[in-house]
Amino acid sequence: MRSAYTVEAVRHAEAQLMARLPEGALMQRAAAGLAAACARVLGRVYGARVVLLVGSGANGGDALFAGARLARRGAGVTAVPLAPGRTHPAGLAALLKAGGAVAEDPFDALAGADLVVDGITGIGGHGGLRPDAVPLARAARGSDAVVVAVDLPSGVEADTGEVPGEALRADLTVTFGTHKPALLVDPAREYAGAVHLVDIGLGDELPSVPALEALQHADVARMLPLPAAESDKYRRGVVGVVAGSARYPGAAVLAVAGALRGGAGAVRYVGPGAAAVIARFPECLVSTGRPSEAGRVQSWVVGPGIGEMREAVYEVLASDVPVLVDADGLRLLEVSEVRDRTAPTLLTPHAGEAAALLGCAREEVEAGRLAAARELAARYGATVLLKGSTTLVAAPDGGRSPVRVNPMGTPWLATAGSGDVLSGLAGSLLAAGLGARDAGSAAAYLHGLAARLASARGVPLTAQEVAAALPAAWRGVRDQHGAEPPEPDRS
Repeated sequence: MRSAYTVEAVRHAEAQLMARLPEGALMQRAAAGLAAACARVLGRVYGARVVLLVGSGANGGDALFAGARLARRGAGVTAVPLAPGRTHPAGLAALLKAGGAVAEDPFDALAGADLVVDGITGIGGHGGLRPDAVPLARAARGSDAVVVAVDLPSGVEADTGEVPGEALRADLTVTFGTHKPALLVDPAREYAGAVHLVDIGLGDELPSVPALEALQHADVARMLPLPAAESDKYRRGVVGVVAGSARYPGAAVLAVAGALRGGAGAVRYVGPGAAAVIARFPECLVSTGRPSEAGRVQSWVVGPGIGEMREAVYEVLASDVPVLVDADGLRLLEVSEVRDRTAPTLLTPHAGEAAALLGCAREEVEAGRLAAARELAARYGATVLLKGSTTLVAAPDGGRSPVRVNPMGTPWLATAGSGDVLSGLAGSLLAAGLGARDAGSAAAYLHGLAARLASARGVPLTAQEVAAALPAAWRGVRDQHGAEPPEPDRS
């Protein structure tokens, strides 16, 4: 599991560690890791041209000491101080002693660089790049050089993942001690490029509960239910699905597909799409009556494509089993109906639906995804799975549990109906007994993995193909010795 901590937690951990170490030792650890990562990027260090964009803080010091290490290996290293009177003195002295230089013309230096090290602001920056840094950042990004960020791309907000102004997009971010939230959450995540974590010894000093966590194969494998010898279809979990309409019968089919392929022992379908569902899945138990008349279930999924079926949403929320609400069902929600429930509730909005629930613009949600997920969870007293380029799962416990970040997201999921499949899949995990936070997190992971597997050769896919790949995703997660799946071809 990858964990991310706030700036406050990181700074406290660094202070605790530095109190026990010789002066400057922690910075040297960071600089050594940064220099090694830069050397791997360059391949051949001797003769390479490296430019350091150096801010006034410790971030700039890390860059200077790393630059000194590269200069001693034969690289031509040039520093561009953005605050000449406040450049880290020991770092600058080390660079000059190793044969490095200070740029006479920063733009000429950038034009000929093989690698640019972004040491402008790091985790202490707020409000985007300062105006004087913007031309240099643009020149660096417009050059042919590889850009390596020190700890965090300059211009992004470390704790929130927001990008309030201009920021320098990196090809690689070398972060120290632990991940920061901005490295896991969009839009900042897109500025980080690949991320390499350097262990500088903070582990024992960090809090036991991080701000964010990203599950990996082993974590999800421990969550997934397996049938025992005495299991029958009812013990494995029965999911009730209220989805689809005359206009959107496909939503019913896809939600049921997600539930069945997600491991449900049985699915009870309620709604006007019964004929379409039974034609595709004859094992499904269908009903055209009310949800309360469908028979016993261990969870409900309500909302995909239902239009104005307000009474069905009300009946499902009045039940005493876990309920997942998606799509049209979100539009029909009353806050009090959700807050008054005693059984778990999982809401699964995309950014537009979250904006409607919060009464703000979609752009606000997309710019501040972490804040939006937390606010929705607090307002509704429900677990929230906020779909999108970064899928987040936030519990309604006031921050006592880390927000979960799905690392398996892929642009191939941006296809009609994929959210319906996710709803059915998460509903099946709720019926199997997982809590709302675990069910949402594991479902998002499997959903993304299925899409990666189905699109591994870089071909378009449909929601039906995502559903069809779910069993393979289960197998991939269950295989503890298997490699992580490849990134999809986005060329």
